[in-house]
Amino acid sequence: MDKKELLSLYNININELINISSEITKNHFDNVIEACSIMSAKTGQCGEDCKYCSQSAHNHASIECHPLVDLETVKRAAESARANGAVRFSLVTSGRRPSDKDFSEILKMVEIINSISGLTCCASLGILTEEQMKQLAESGCVRYHHNINTCKNYHPSICTTHTYQDRINTIRLARKYGMEVCCGVIIGMGETRENRVEMALELADINPESVPVNVLTPIKGTPFEGYENKITEDEIVRTMCIFRIAMPKAQIRFAGGRSMRLSAANQELCIKAGVNGVIVGNYLTTAGVDINNDKAVFAKLGKVLAV
Repeated sequence: MDKKELLSLYNININELINISSEITKNHFDNVIEACSIMSAKTGQCGEDCKYCSQSAHNHASIECHPLVDLETVKRAAESARANGAVRFSLVTSGRRPSDKDFSEILKMVEIINSISGLTCCASLGILTEEQMKQLAESGCVRYHHNINTCKNYHPSICTTHTYQDRINTIRLARKYGMEVCCGVIIGMGETRENRVEMALELADINPESVPVNVLTPIKGTPFEGYENKITEDEIVRTMCIFRIAMPKAQIRFAGGRSMRLSAANQELCIKAGVNGVIVGNYLTTAGVDINNDKAVFAKLGKVLAV
């Protein structure tokens, strides 16, 4: 579909839109929801100036920063994630990219995660060099996570220390070395509906296996701390439908902000519409959803967790 067609669909009756996206989901997926978990392996003091982010040194959010965690901490977190139903576990670090010293430790962490039965390692380590990406792939990391965050046209309003193209180049490197791609966005940052359609089309062009959709959690001390009303719940549900329609075969994943920005009823509508992946446990600097709550909702909707 093109931009005009997707914008037109945005405007139709919400129940009709959900039915369209739900039917597309049924044609490509079964009733399984995949759960993944993320760990902030290094938090804060990031030199990038992303306006939404509490970890940016350019902003003034009050968070607890820490250097790279040790191997035993990663092992315990990964084992706990697996026990809670996660089949993927992602290492996430703040900053443009890890130092050589940290990167060497991260490669060891990948091996530890992959040694846990039923768990697959993913990583979100910023704008890696080609050599780093090559080594990461060789270490056994299966999937690389790197969001576009927003569309190309709106990116300069979000960040100035790196470009949209820097992100695209990073995604291409992950593909070059055989890794799957997890690439999504943050909605509710002041973008227009047209911008959201552009996000959907740009993501469709990237063709990621997984598309995490975050809803901005306005954090005090960031430039977006007052952005609570930049997107409505109805618009969030419609956006999930549009993403499914634009990307029939991608896994659309609930990510940050869903419990704070969406009612339980609207979360259920999103799952009906095509959300078939979730992040379980906490996010990087905000609280997540209890896995038992998710399981109860999935059972109500006739869904089951991947094992």
